[in-house]
Amino acid sequence: MRIVVAGGGVAGVSTVAALRAGGFDGDLTLVDAGEFPYDRPPLSKEYLAGSRELKQIALQSPHWYEEQGVRLINECTVTALHPADGTVELAGGLLLRADRVVLATGGGAARPPIPGVGSDRVHVLRTAEDADRLRAALTPGARVLVVGAGLIGAEVASTAVGLGCDVVLADPVATPLAAALGEDLAAWLHGLHARRGITTVRAGVASFAETTDGIEASFAGGVEPRTFDVAGPGVAAEPSRVFDAVVLGVGMTPRTALAESAGLDVDRGVLVDAGQITSNPAVLAVGDGARTRQGPRVEHWEAARHDGARAAATILGARVPAPTAPWFWTDRHGRHVEVAGHMETADEVIVRGSFDDPCFSVFGLRDGLVVAAAAVDDSTAVRAARRMIDRRVPADPVRLSDPSTSLRTLLRG
Repeated sequence: MRIVVAGGGVAGVSTVAALRAGGFDGDLTLVDAGEFPYDRPPLSKEYLAGSRELKQIALQSPHWYEEQGVRLINECTVTALHPADGTVELAGGLLLRADRVVLATGGGAARPPIPGVGSDRVHVLRTAEDADRLRAALTPGARVLVVGAGLIGAEVASTAVGLGCDVVLADPVATPLAAALGEDLAAWLHGLHARRGITTVRAGVASFAETTDGIEASFAGGVEPRTFDVAGPGVAAEPSRVFDAVVLGVGMTPRTALAESAGLDVDRGVLVDAGQITSNPAVLAVGDGARTRQGPRVEHWEAARHDGARAAATILGARVPAPTAPWFWTDRHGRHVEVAGHMETADEVIVRGSFDDPCFSVFGLRDGLVVAAAAVDDSTAVRAARRMIDRRVPADPVRLSDPSTSLRTLLRG
């Protein structure tokens, strides 16, 4: 059997790794647009800050692909799929034979239709090339606007202020990430920005315009058309300001053009079943660009890794791993935050410890069961919470809130 994996992010590399680990001994090709497959979470943190080089964030060592018998075609992309005759076309016209194809094409950074968004001073962050270009703009004293205070935006703002930039972070939402973290923890986390000297702005952006001094961003506020809130509600500021650089951290758009041209079902992502199979059984899809027919796309690192494991199991005819509680993390201002489960489904929120402690956690319960957890500098709590969620272990709120009570004990019910 011949398998071609299109895309060398964590989903694509996880797929080929799981295939070899599962005993697949057929022809295996990985096509990647970069110099080599690399990890993307460091792009907004260590790599952007210049503390890690690209080779240090490689997903596998340079020799791994040869050792695993994986043909790595780098600095190349798949341009067309022909499932009917079992061929995959690459840029440059090379044709590969394939019995199964795995699409791991991911997505591109979203660019909302804001006037002036095409300016060279407006940056996105999705690739190492994006990070290289942005890093050149993050010089000490540079005036930087980050649009979007979600994971990427907040991490870029943290990195930029650490590099000595004058940073403004804008988001129309009062408390970014409240659904994932719970209102109180999200407010505490967002408040770290102001404590580090970042100006937080509750506003969207109406337009960008080049000036002789930089790029002018005009804001669209929530309460009054031409004012917005700075570092808290009710504090008016000017409706525009000039920056040296703007960073858009407003989400991603799944790359579905390849799937669409091959006639696959697409709806806000390439549609797949529980085994990652698309509407054509010869093609599977994994990672940020895939979406199960039963739910939304999930854009987190571990979700992409699990997609790869499921796709490999499907190809091998093995049991597809059961889903587990979702998990993601973020690092900003020297704090490490991990989240598991679905906090938005909780009907009770329990704080374990205090927000003033060096480490603490928040648990979300529903009908007496743990459905989510978020922890600051406390990975142990999230690991325990994931097991509680997956095993549907009942939790006593009083004992759960007491840091002196062992979570291992609570796991036993």
